[in-house]
Amino acid sequence: MKTAITLILIIILISCSTKDNKNMGLFDKLFGKKETPKQAENNTPSSEKAVQIDIIYQNKLFASKQFYPFKNWRENFGEGLTQYTEENCNKTQKVFDDLINSLVNIGENANENEKVKLFKKAILITNELSEEIEGLIETGEREDLCELTDKIAIACGLDPLKYGAGEGLASEWREW
Repeated sequence: MKTAITLILIIILISCSTKDNKNMGLFDKLFGKKETPKQAENNTPSSEKAVQIDIIYQNKLFASKQFYPFKNWRENFGEGLTQYTEENCNKTQKVFDDLINSLVNIGENANENEKVKLFKKAILITNELSEEIEGLIETGEREDLCELTDKIAIACGLDPLKYGAGEGLASEWREW
């Protein structure tokens, strides 16, 4: 009797197993048959794939913050460069935080012109800060900001070499 019940359970479990690549049967789930990456990808709803892509895009942009020079600028304040107050550094950092957040909001698939407009806005605001705060952007800071702008451009899918005669997006509008 015990053998018969075991045999019936095995038959039921095997019959629940499926050869269909779209779904795994109960037997397979219980005993470890794994979906291939291709099957898992095919089973992911398109809306979920879009969210995954958006997260990757967002992460690339947020990762560009590792190139922020503002911590070093703040340290320069301690060395007598009084233009690098916490407030001034925060104002400049906010410009780039806003740029990154705006790029995230319009999404990876936004057209190139939309993305470029956001860079233009950021650089024009940085120009205003440079006029407002004497000595804020000198040679080293200019290089920092140009490099940062290029890193953000790459993260959002733009080629910085296409702009500013090959010098990058910042060179299109910067006055520093």
